[in-house]
Amino acid sequence: MSIAAFVRATGIVVATLCLPVVASAGPVMDKIRETGKVTVATEASYPPFEFMQDGKIVGYGKDLLTEVIAALSKKVGKEVTLEQLDLPFQGILPGLTAGQFDFAATSVGINAERAKRYAYTRPMAISVQTVMIRAADVNVLKTPQDLNGKALGTQMASASEPIARGFDAKMKAEGKSGFSELKLMTSYPETYVALANGSIDAVLQSGPALAVLVKARPGVFHLMGPLTDQKSYLAWVTRPADDDLRQFISAVFSDLNKSGKMGELQEKWFGFKMETPDQGYLPEGAL
Repeated sequence: MSIAAFVRATGIVVATLCLPVVASAGPVMDKIRETGKVTVATEASYPPFEFMQDGKIVGYGKDLLTEVIAALSKKVGKEVTLEQLDLPFQGILPGLTAGQFDFAATSVGINAERAKRYAYTRPMAISVQTVMIRAADVNVLKTPQDLNGKALGTQMASASEPIARGFDAKMKAEGKSGFSELKLMTSYPETYVALANGSIDAVLQSGPALAVLVKARPGVFHLMGPLTDQKSYLAWVTRPADDDLRQFISAVFSDLNKSGKMGELQEKWFGFKMETPDQGYLPEGAL
């Protein structure tokens, strides 16, 4: 089956790439007050967090962004207009550093290396790196140890990549061969296609996203379960110089969580609620 045919058959939409527009330099909150405009970057190929539907970006993250923009409008005393760029994940954090947009409104896993360079907001989701296989292989691939000698796919530069590399190193330290191949792709939907057509044996990704995919496509994919017991949080990102913006978004997330609105949106998009903390989510040495 071709990628195009698989996309049509499964309803998975691969993001349309847009070229970034360079945003004004300087403190973002000051710029928003002056211009009433905000530019954000999103990887719209990560359902149900952010994805394309009928030519528009939708999902859990988009609903949260709508709430943040409404709160920004109230704060600055005028309607704030949004420009949302759909970009490959690999270019979002470098683009943020380069000032090509105001903040990253996409699901970014919190890890120690990133936290030393970027300013994470309060988390809006929690995840465990989870393995998905073909439903037909459920009696063959039962545990993560069964992945020895198998090809694993995940997204390049994602939070999943270092977890996959760590598990591969662990298997080799135990005298095993490790993955036959760690296939890194531009987006997660590409890994779903590769899994379906047999190019790889398993996919590693955020558990909540995979759970929704498996539920929507019964008989196609199956969740093996977590690769490790290490939990991670997903958040948005600002530049370190824009800590006031980071704190503002975090406060909006906290308010949405306390009011129950965040839980309602999680139920809408995932079918379950997640417990996300107001503190203690950043690793040691984080900005």
